[in-house]
Amino acid sequence: MTAADTQLDRRMEQLHTWGPYGLLGISAVLAVVAADLMDGPAEWQAAGALVAAGLALQFWWQGTRSRRANRGRTPSRAGTAYYVVRWAIAFALTWLNPFFAFYAATGYMDADELIPGLWRRLGLFASAVTVASAQAGGLPFRSGAQWAAFAALLVANFGLQALVAHVTEQEEQRSRERAGTIAELERTNTALQQALDENAALHAQLLVQAREAGVADERRRLAAEIHDTIAQGLTGIIAQLQVVGSAPDLTTARTHLDRASALARHSLGEARRSVQNLAPVALENDGLPEALKKTVAEWGERTGVRAEFTVTGTAEQLHEEISATLLRIAQEALSNASRHAHATRLGLTLTFLGDEVILDIRDDGRGFDPLAVPARSTAAGFGLDGMRARAERVTGSLTVESEPGHGTALSARVPLLRHDR
Repeated sequence: MTAADTQLDRRMEQLHTWGPYGLLGISAVLAVVAADLMDGPAEWQAAGALVAAGLALQFWWQGTRSRRANRGRTPSRAGTAYYVVRWAIAFALTWLNPFFAFYAATGYMDADELIPGLWRRLGLFASAVTVASAQAGGLPFRSGAQWAAFAALLVANFGLQALVAHVTEQEEQRSRERAGTIAELERTNTALQQALDENAALHAQLLVQAREAGVADERRRLAAEIHDTIAQGLTGIIAQLQVVGSAPDLTTARTHLDRASALARHSLGEARRSVQNLAPVALENDGLPEALKKTVAEWGERTGVRAEFTVTGTAEQLHEEISATLLRIAQEALSNASRHAHATRLGLTLTFLGDEVILDIRDDGRGFDPLAVPARSTAAGFGLDGMRARAERVTGSLTVESEPGHGTALSARVPLLRHDR
């Protein structure tokens, strides 16, 4: 509720509390001024007694109203009884002097608060009878013209008050509906906020699990790399050195020593590459776009392949796990391209799109048939499985489109989680 609504309610409360006193006082003053409308001391005494009764009734109702304040403006039996007694006093006073119709008009102000349901119209009609009789010249009527005027005035008074009551009820209904809608929106917003909080907690939990799974995956990947590269290289070196030991001449021994040296250098290079891939050092000082740009540039210089990097959308500071995942996928894709694709041109695009980030890598290499690649194949499957697992750990996905002789297109889509501040 706004401050304006609160102030309006306070003024209406004051009107309902002090309005009857004020109208009764105005009526009494006007009745004294128009003293010639009353005949004799008996009518004056009766009017005084009725005014005193009206004041007593008002004091009683004010006390009752204060005790019922916490229930709001709700019709009740006590309120209906108060309305009926007040109307009877006002009718009697108006019979004695028409100027007391001001007091009778009090019934127009609070019928909606005191009388329930359709009985409210009856209360308004009774008040209209009293007011219309005073406007027609006062009771009792002494001519047919007065009765005609009374009928016309009664229709006008009651019609106007019934219309006002109808409009008021419609507005109250709309207010209740608005209040219900606001309450429902508040409940919906609360539920939505709870869902967002739960979603954020779930994402945090998934990222923790992703880190743990990433450690295990890196161990498996390194084990496979060591077995396929360094271990094979060391085995080859040992085999060459064994041949040297039994070589029949120096030329043969030197040939096998050269082969062993080449294998050692190659294994050293593989070891260094594996160590560099243990952690995304490229992200230590740069964001993901800068890290990818440098990675693509270094890869292009090393392989001699024309490589281009593009960023679309508004770049944002991503959560470290999301950045690391996309960087690892890009590194693995570049590694696969250099080993198997034999491409002459490669393009890598990072797209910030709404609530997700998309990494697209396309090359013009020799391509392959994704359906024909066996699971965990060292040719392409192991890299694809690893990239797909990385994307799925952060609730993302990886799609591959390729055809022999027509290059390869890879797309990784992950949720856009911003960096924790």
